[in-house]
Amino acid sequence: MKQNRIYILSTLLCIFAVPAMAGWQYPGTYVGDGWYADDGSRFIISVRGGASIGRGDVKNSAGAISIGYYVDPERTQIATEGYCEVTGACSGWDYAGYLDMNAVPVTKDLETFSFAAGASIGWTIPNRPQWRLEAGWDHITKSDYNASPLFAGDMTLVGGDIPEQVSAYIESGSVNSQISTDIISAMAFYDFFEGTFKPTNQIIPYVGFGMGYADTRTVLNLSDPYGDLSDQSELEPFGEFNENGILRFYKSERSTTNVAWLASAGVSYGLTDQAFLDFGLRVAYLPEVKWGLRNEDDTRHREWFRAENIFYTNIMMGVRFEF
Repeated sequence: MKQNRIYILSTLLCIFAVPAMAGWQYPGTYVGDGWYADDGSRFIISVRGGASIGRGDVKNSAGAISIGYYVDPERTQIATEGYCEVTGACSGWDYAGYLDMNAVPVTKDLETFSFAAGASIGWTIPNRPQWRLEAGWDHITKSDYNASPLFAGDMTLVGGDIPEQVSAYIESGSVNSQISTDIISAMAFYDFFEGTFKPTNQIIPYVGFGMGYADTRTVLNLSDPYGDLSDQSELEPFGEFNENGILRFYKSERSTTNVAWLASAGVSYGLTDQAFLDFGLRVAYLPEVKWGLRNEDDTRHREWFRAENIFYTNIMMGVRFEF
């Protein structure tokens, strides 16, 4: 009896599967007598990979930190207030004033080179097969942003005990950091061809545009080779002091989310009426990405610097299937 049930179930599956497969094989509108009018609509799956070039403007966002300085009587040397207190090497020096750390410019903009990979699913619009809509994911792999010093520039000190203002070239902090990004997007593409069916053995140009959700992860390793950060009480929760009294900052990770704007241009080549090679550029714009400090148990955070107006240009080769 059990074998009979299995035989009957298998027969029913075959009976119902054949019409279902027929409907999949012949997309479009059924017009009767087994004929279908193909409207050009297709289900799309694509994968891609390549290189990614990124660029952004890096800005100081360390916040209000006042750092005091002493200057020797000949006005030829300058040292931080913390260094003078710890070493006692500034005896007889004059208090030259202080500066706001947030005003010191960044020495280096963000320039990255890494790899990128992605995948999409979508659909070509019925009766408008030149248009295709795709939901996609792109991953831009980890790349480095390193700068030593991170902040540097000619600064004028204020609030000193001497009549003249003191100007000095200030250097602060050193960073070793990484950045990586994932983008979930919705895009519309237009393929330049005529008719209902994409031609085979022919180059087909296309353009695309869309928007998405970008999640960017940054990792920050901050060090204090110039000694100006270690005597700041507000920074003490974000590291531990070594035997020389230098603050060793904790490794910090942060996630920044953005609305990303995307544009694309490229060409595809039809190997068959269902398989296409694809070569193109994908440009993504992100308004801002942040790097920050954290304490040991990750309950306190402080922004340290940020990158604005980030453009990722992904040069990618892939394959697209349209069923």
